[in-house]
Amino acid sequence: MARVPAVRAALLMLLAASAVEASIQNPFAIGNRAQLFVDQVLVRSSENIAFTPHPARKHPGNPLIKVDRPEMERIWLCGSAIFDEEERIFKMWYLSGNGTTYATSQDGLAWEKQDVLWRGYMFANVWKDRADPDPARRYKIIAWSPNAPGVLNTGYEPPIRTGYNTSVSADGKAIAPANQQPICPKGDVIGGYYDRRLQLHVAFPKIGTDVNGFKRRCFYVATSTDFATWTEPKPVLVPDLRDDAGSLARAEEVRSILDAPLNLKQMRTEFYGIGVYQQESCTIAFPWLFTVTGSLKGMPQEGPGEVQLAVTRDLQQWERPFRTPAIPRGRAGEWDGGFFETAAEAFRVGDEIRLYYSASNRGHGQRQRKPEHTFGIGLATWKLDRFVSVDAPAEGGVLTTVPVAFAGNRLEVNAATKPGGQIAVEILNLAGQTVAQSKPFAGDDLRARLEWMQAVDLAALAGKPVSLRFRLKNAELYSFAFRE
Repeated sequence: MARVPAVRAALLMLLAASAVEASIQNPFAIGNRAQLFVDQVLVRSSENIAFTPHPARKHPGNPLIKVDRPEMERIWLCGSAIFDEEERIFKMWYLSGNGTTYATSQDGLAWEKQDVLWRGYMFANVWKDRADPDPARRYKIIAWSPNAPGVLNTGYEPPIRTGYNTSVSADGKAIAPANQQPICPKGDVIGGYYDRRLQLHVAFPKIGTDVNGFKRRCFYVATSTDFATWTEPKPVLVPDLRDDAGSLARAEEVRSILDAPLNLKQMRTEFYGIGVYQQESCTIAFPWLFTVTGSLKGMPQEGPGEVQLAVTRDLQQWERPFRTPAIPRGRAGEWDGGFFETAAEAFRVGDEIRLYYSASNRGHGQRQRKPEHTFGIGLATWKLDRFVSVDAPAEGGVLTTVPVAFAGNRLEVNAATKPGGQIAVEILNLAGQTVAQSKPFAGDDLRARLEWMQAVDLAALAGKPVSLRFRLKNAELYSFAFRE
């Protein structure tokens, strides 16, 4: 009997080791999913190569939704926009005045604004859960109730309590609370969505955190498999030295629209919100940066906003290789030259990725609206998966991947070449020997199927460790994918 604790300890260590081994991928499993270069997880080496972020294209009709009712006064997206595949209609839940407002559209461009749905129920992240067998729970909602301390007096039973709450709905309009208590420590802005790849309900709560001498807005992640029990939140977006070092440059861009003078001792970076896009092999995130530049007495903190790019493959490890705007800032005075927010989730329409965003031409700290202040909701788009490109000049460059294991029998690239440019690919075994070599590709294609110099059965290589060597000349490579 004396050996039982030792055996139990050894068993626990074995289980822990197994869990670690399960998270390690050698070779790295890419299956038949498109692989991007927003992170460099798959890059083993590169020569004469640059990684270039590509900001979104802003719709020429922006802003698509404007303040046109006295009761609105201001509008922020801070909610969700979806395309309902069953009803073939676009839907949006956004913030106006003191509540969540609903709008619909046939094409995602011309929007019909409805009434305020939920007063005192803010930053509502809404998604349609077609897998839930209960039609009364078809829509899932994560939102914030701000009337602390106490209970939101809405007539709901059980009542919606102050803080971060979950609700369900049959139609995305009438809601019923889903949780007895707030799901995690309170803040205000929260993000949320259902991750189809990881099969998890995901919440991104804002939680104040001490960082380098300041209590800062930071974002955490909590997940649930059943929308009832949630994990303890863990930090995912915390400002770092690189963020703070860029604060003054960001502040200087918008100095003319700020009410408060720059306070260099107070200047810092915080996170104000987060949106996501579910790509095949990873989650692209759109963190909203808030550059705190100072404040006037009795007023909120002043400063501009900015939407940047982040990426994660597991919601635990995050990378932010590019600290530049993913949505270009408008010039001073233009409707989107000041503060920014995004929808909880971007989504794909055909070969276009749509991210709805709200913006204003003022900073965060201006409590009183001035005649020149504008608020609106617009649309930013990317061609499919074209967030970051691997670039090579005319003299050429080479990128080699780590060992990967793929599924499928053909190789596609999402790429564009310039005059005289081309892309060719070699498949290498673990010894570095070439087992297949493609013919050069030239053109602009979201899914160009590569042809091979010699007959090769890619299906025979599927599941085996191989590396890819991309040889580029005057070309941009956005992604690659093995397909069936």
